[in-house]
Amino acid sequence: MSETWQRRTRSRALRPGVEYEFDRLVIPRDHSRSFVTRLLVDRAEQGGWELDRVRITPDGTRRVVLRRRIIRQPRLAFYVS
Repeated sequence: MSETWQRRTRSRALRPGVEYEFDRLVIPRDHSRSFVTRLLVDRAEQGGWELDRVRITPDGTRRVVLRRRIIRQPRLAFYVS
């Protein structure tokens, strides 16, 4: 699979204490529906991403937003010297 789509990643908190990392993909119209499905399933299984939204533009380009939770480890006081 060649990477012919564009990616951008950012993070934000949707509610207090829960942060998500977002990955935006722009997939051109020349990729088949089965290819896009396979791509999104692979990213969900391998990277822990879940589908946030899909927008199909009038020219057939797919704009996909994936998200995954950012799990922060609490800093324990007894480890800090």
